[in-house]
Amino acid sequence: MASGDDSFDLEQIPLSEFTERAYLDYSMYVILDRALPHIGDGLKPVQRRIIYAMSELGLDATAKFKKSARTVGDVIGKFHPHGDSACYEAMVLMAQPFSYRYPLIDGQGNWGSTDDPKSFAAMRYTEAKLTPYADVLLGELAQGTADWVPNFDGTLEEPSLLPARLPNVLLNGTTGIAVGMATDIPPHNLREVAQACIHLLDEPKATLDDLCNIIPAPDFPGGGEIITSRADLRALYATGNGTVRLRAKYVTEDGNIIVTALPYQSSGSKILEQIAAQMQAKKLPLIEDLRDESSHETPVRLVLVPRSNRVDVEPLMQHLFATTDLERNYRVNLNVIGADGLPAVYNLRDLLNNWLEYRVSTVRRRLQFRLDKVMARLHVLEGYLIAFLNIDEVIHIIRTEEHPKAVLMVRFGLTDIQADAILDLRLRHLARLEEMRIRGEQAELEKERKALEQTLGSNRRLRNLVRDEIHADMEKFGDARRCEVIEREAAQALAETDLIAAEAVTVVLSTKGWVRAAKGHDLNPRELSFRSGDEYQAAARGKSNQNAVFFDSTGRAYTLPAHGLPSARGLGEPLSGRLTPPEGATFAGVVMAGTRPWVLMASDHGYGFIAEVEELTTKNRAGKAVLSLAPGARVLSPVAFDNPDEEWVACATNSGHLLVFPVAEMPRMARGKGQKIMQIPTNKLRSREEIMQAICVLKPGQELRIYSGNRHLTLKDADQQHYVADRARRGLKLPRGFQRVDRIEAVE
Repeated sequence: MASGDDSFDLEQIPLSEFTERAYLDYSMYVILDRALPHIGDGLKPVQRRIIYAMSELGLDATAKFKKSARTVGDVIGKFHPHGDSACYEAMVLMAQPFSYRYPLIDGQGNWGSTDDPKSFAAMRYTEAKLTPYADVLLGELAQGTADWVPNFDGTLEEPSLLPARLPNVLLNGTTGIAVGMATDIPPHNLREVAQACIHLLDEPKATLDDLCNIIPAPDFPGGGEIITSRADLRALYATGNGTVRLRAKYVTEDGNIIVTALPYQSSGSKILEQIAAQMQAKKLPLIEDLRDESSHETPVRLVLVPRSNRVDVEPLMQHLFATTDLERNYRVNLNVIGADGLPAVYNLRDLLNNWLEYRVSTVRRRLQFRLDKVMARLHVLEGYLIAFLNIDEVIHIIRTEEHPKAVLMVRFGLTDIQADAILDLRLRHLARLEEMRIRGEQAELEKERKALEQTLGSNRRLRNLVRDEIHADMEKFGDARRCEVIEREAAQALAETDLIAAEAVTVVLSTKGWVRAAKGHDLNPRELSFRSGDEYQAAARGKSNQNAVFFDSTGRAYTLPAHGLPSARGLGEPLSGRLTPPEGATFAGVVMAGTRPWVLMASDHGYGFIAEVEELTTKNRAGKAVLSLAPGARVLSPVAFDNPDEEWVACATNSGHLLVFPVAEMPRMARGKGQKIMQIPTNKLRSREEIMQAICVLKPGQELRIYSGNRHLTLKDADQQHYVADRARRGLKLPRGFQRVDRIEAVE
């Protein structure tokens, strides 16, 4: 166009205003035409077009299967000009019985599995037709119940909504993400939803509590247990927002745990991987083996084999519920496009009421459509009757007149429609019996007309008809609830120690700091084999689910779980690989936390205290300072015991002095140097000529065994009385031959 031409009509607007308007237009398109379902038929546009295209192809429940590619081609070519893969995925979703509570498409071939819903075959390999349930959406489509709109190129028409006879928006649910809003509607049980609709029709003032008594919770296709509390479920239905917690179901068979139902959209293989990962990380030793025995007959059968029959199944499953997909949360957001064409979040009562208004309106349209058809037929039959009563004259007019239609209309007072109908009659319909057939049909149609007019003229009759039709569909398509509603607390993961089987173990420590754990308490740890140049240092008996507390030569305490220690079938592992003691420190002893609650700490300078074992535990690899040492002093192997008010301390020097006194005289501390246990001359301590060589704790009645080289002396309870004195005394000399003490121990 030549420069300076003013024929262009340009509008100048700010860029911000243009982008805002464009984005809002896009947002409304996504919300209304892609992501959110309509309250009427509960379908998104792509789903509606797939169902309609299949009905146009004649793929009803009684038809033969056709290739899915044929359906997808019709959908994207005629109604939905988008990608074929997205269209096919929407089609697959409606065919998967584990995704849809009431599938709309009957698929033949590989349509995916619960383990991998996306594993379906390409559309050129699969075949499909509609299910009987799809008739709930399509059955009344040809009865004047739908508004028809042009397709994307204006060459065809498609229904704007399908005339659903049941609230499919709740039955199959849906999920979708639009712009600035989303929807998450869980599936529900058809029988319960239908009964709630019937109740609302009978009792329009029914409360939300009444409806919640009929619809207690969603009903997912795979079953399971809904453990959300009744109060939370009611709040969900009252606001249209909330969460539902779904848990797997299991039984026990021959000591094994059999998982028989999984939460919605959970994968059995993924759950087994989650459990196996915990087992490999040694965080789940209660389970010995896993098996997937699922088959076509039993779609879900996961077998968990406990390590022993002593494993408590209930807390184990609680842990698995908390740490795997055996228990899941599902968001609920009842956001749909209402009858007014606008998106909104509905509570349960408003949602059902709005759908019932849509349904009553649909039935009214259907009845009016039928009434119009009946009236038109009665009008034609009236013309036929006039013709048959005057058959000879009618035939004469048709044979002789150049324009018989006009003559017939004038002669007999016929309308244009009646005259055309008479002229279109076939000769064989001119028989005498035809008059009787016309009068019979006329009587039947008059009866139907009267019934239709009565129903259309009475809201009560109309609502009763809707109720009866919902009840009929409920009887035809309804089934039992699959998800049990059992109020339970949300599962909590067990502490690591609670997951460990409580098996008897003996933790053995060598002088060079190598550690191992042997099963049982009946072995003699001194008889185990050790590495060359290494020997036995200390041992502690306890359970595999307890912690072992180690003490080093600097007076620090360290904690490691007993179940994580290497087996005694080998030579063990160095503690320095798991802990970080000070440079040059060696390990002096070990006790088990949880076996005996108290521990006696002492140095060879004759100082010490008692403490609770639990106060000495720590998660720090560097440990915690417990016993303070004087210069030149060394830590003695700590001694665990049960009762500080009843037991006795026995201590001996390397030169043969023995002292026995009540444990109650020892100070109770969490850390420090402690107080004097045994009197030793200072000059002998400095030169280490005499030190406190050994210490132990005796229960009443226990014997005390004293070792000196290859010999040992056993002191019974009465003999021990000779050495009893107050704490911090020198003690008395042992008999000749035992004046070089190596160690002492309590003997049952």
